[in-house]
Amino acid sequence: MPSAVPALRRIENGRQSMMWLIRCGVALFLAAWCAAGFAQVFPSKPLRIIVPFAAGGPTDITARQIAPRMTELLGQNIIIDNRAGATGIIGAELVAKSPPDGYTLLMSTASVTSINMVTYSKLPYDTLRDFQPLTPVMTTATILVVHPSLPAKSLKELVALAKARPGQVTMGSAGNGGTLHLALEMLTKEAAVNITHVPYKGAAPAVIDVIAGQLSGMFVDLPVISPYVKAGRVKALAMASPQRSAYFPEVPTTKEAGYPNVELLNYYALFLPARTPREIVGKLHDAVVKTVNTPGVREKLIGAGSDPLTMTPDEFGRFLRADIEKWDRAVKATGVKVE
Repeated sequence: MPSAVPALRRIENGRQSMMWLIRCGVALFLAAWCAAGFAQVFPSKPLRIIVPFAAGGPTDITARQIAPRMTELLGQNIIIDNRAGATGIIGAELVAKSPPDGYTLLMSTASVTSINMVTYSKLPYDTLRDFQPLTPVMTTATILVVHPSLPAKSLKELVALAKARPGQVTMGSAGNGGTLHLALEMLTKEAAVNITHVPYKGAAPAVIDVIAGQLSGMFVDLPVISPYVKAGRVKALAMASPQRSAYFPEVPTTKEAGYPNVELLNYYALFLPARTPREIVGKLHDAVVKTVNTPGVREKLIGAGSDPLTMTPDEFGRFLRADIEKWDRAVKATGVKVE
């Protein structure tokens, strides 16, 4: 009579396989249930927005303009944490290495999450790998300003002055390799002039030195400089944008001044660490979009010289890839490289 052992073994193996599948199913169900439960109670503690530049600069101003309304919508306080240095790398790295739980966000600019990708040979983060794009908050044009005492009433006169005094005209920026630095490099290359670049840990301290006459001038985003232009504390020479700004219609563009390649548009946007759960990404995205579309917040952003803008995370991801490629071409054209 044939032995029943093989048949019994097959039955036992089948039973064990079935039990394994059941355990896996239960584990997956519990994981999904926990994730959903976590998303429903999120946020249960204060959130933190890392600003990778000094307080008082345009990135800091933007974060502080949206934080109060986001606090109302999310029911938790939002702490603005300035971590300035290395063209935003210090703050960006902190967020990239933070737990992907939705409680730590990065308020970034094109300098940090687009340009650093192509100007630094060694970077402690990869924008497309280490961050979850949330949404832009706004875009803004960049303006060239100088101290009122500088004997130049136009961009052409500034170029003539720089040619007459090689290296004596000093221009600040928010850091090596950032948008403001690249705008200056675009100008010096196209105009063939020697202007001394002075990098700072953010736009705000550079602006202070321009106002004080310690610097000849700088390219700077509108939100941080608009009040000083209107008050006559600095002199506006040109808009580094395709068309004139509605906020300063009397200021010509760099193209009108004869330098069409000196052009840029900066974005201000929020990011999360990669692998943040989709439910939390959705909840935060919804809060940011509602915040930007809140009339009082929108008026503040527009009043400072910005154009409010939001995207879905997927749209923003595609935008980032294109923006990085655009800046890669610009960096190759200027030859700027930061080690």
